[in-house]
Amino acid sequence: MVDSVMASADPDLRIRLLTFELLGKLTLKYGDVLPFESLRRGFDYEGIRVPLLGPQGIFKPKVLDLPLTITTAPDGPYNDAFSKDGLLLYKYRGTDPNHRDNAGLRELKRLRRPLVYLHGVLKGRYVAAWPVYVVEDNPANLTFTVAVDDRTHVIIPEQVGIEDASAETRRRYVTSAVRVRLHQQTFRERVLRAYREQCALCRLRHAELLEAAHIIPDSDPDGEPVVSNGLSLCKLHHAAFDRNILGISPDYVAEIRLDVLEEADGSMLKHGLQEMHGVRVYVPRREDQRPNVEALARRYERFRAA
Repeated sequence: MVDSVMASADPDLRIRLLTFELLGKLTLKYGDVLPFESLRRGFDYEGIRVPLLGPQGIFKPKVLDLPLTITTAPDGPYNDAFSKDGLLLYKYRGTDPNHRDNAGLRELKRLRRPLVYLHGVLKGRYVAAWPVYVVEDNPANLTFTVAVDDRTHVIIPEQVGIEDASAETRRRYVTSAVRVRLHQQTFRERVLRAYREQCALCRLRHAELLEAAHIIPDSDPDGEPVVSNGLSLCKLHHAAFDRNILGISPDYVAEIRLDVLEEADGSMLKHGLQEMHGVRVYVPRREDQRPNVEALARRYERFRAA
């Protein structure tokens, strides 16, 4: 896509497409969660550095006339949320609808130009979604409605004005999938950070092999994506926990199901599971981040029943 517009006299679009290209490369390198420094560094365009974020949520690099990214900080002042129809609601900057940042997003809506949404999951760590489009302006509520589109559907100048009957449905579906991904990644990052990026059971410290396990499943109405409903576990122990091979009592002691304890099936079973029986699991130092005792008790009863 970038090559197809490189010869055009549209530097704005070229920079946006180069931004998407960079984000694709960063995702291949780091996974879904991108570090602040890589985003701040950005890329060079004809000798000019193009960072992807700045101190404000609506960010326009000097090389552009209109915003390139919108960002939600992990502890930022704006309560970004999703509408009933599943699209992102992004707050205006301040209360003046005509502030240049708000006017810039309004102009992107008119031009149907894409930008990037950066969702802060922790300080210095972001999940990126692109291309996103401003599809509604709601001055009464001081919000813009933003939709994420499929990465193969970037509108170029020749397509502006062409009706795409499937665009609305497609964008709702893609935005919904992104919403799930944002919640999952936020939960994972916060749980792993609380557990100092190690398995609570075996102390494995390879982050790429760690997962955030829900104590009460997220399919349950009480399965909130909060740290106290999570455990940092390696892939083996997460799978064992989900399948009730491994249980954790309310006093933070691991148990292995009796039939598995009695098996004889090589060193992986012995060292990976059987030797975990009776181990006291590691919990975060902060009391509010430790596993909720009532949730553990509910989950432990399911394990005992199995």
